Amino acid sequence: MTATPRFAITTGAIIVAMLAVLGALIAVAPRVDGAIDWFAPMIQGGWMAWTVATALFFYLIACVLIAFTLLAIRFPETPRKGVLRIETTRGDRLFISLLGSAFIALGWLAAFGAPLWGALILCLIYAAAVFRWV
Repeated sequence: MTATPRFAITTGAIIVAMLAVLGALIAVAPRVDGAIDWFAPMIQGGWMAWTVATALFFYLIACVLIAFTLLAIRFPETPRKGVLRIETTRGDRLFISLLGSAFIALGWLAAFGAPLWGALILCLIYAAAVFRWV
């Protein structure tokens, strides 16, 4: 199945817009001695401590949601039953994997503390298993 020119143009425009947002995020990131300060607040005196890492996390979640929306438009799917014996779609599996990953990260923090590289690896394995078998 080939993509229509309109879909390809729309997808390209969305990618360019998301890259522009990423560029703007990097441009406004606080810096110390020319390097990005990952833990400094991006908005001084703001109501929430938005750091570069926090902003990138929400940016990546938005990118995944946009990608899944484009996939749903381009490749519609029918729900399938996995090991949980419930019908799930790509979006359901994404939600299950994000929710489970949050609990894995919290459990890792409780058991081992920082850094979270081990939790990240477990979360990626968990997400791959959810998308394969759920």
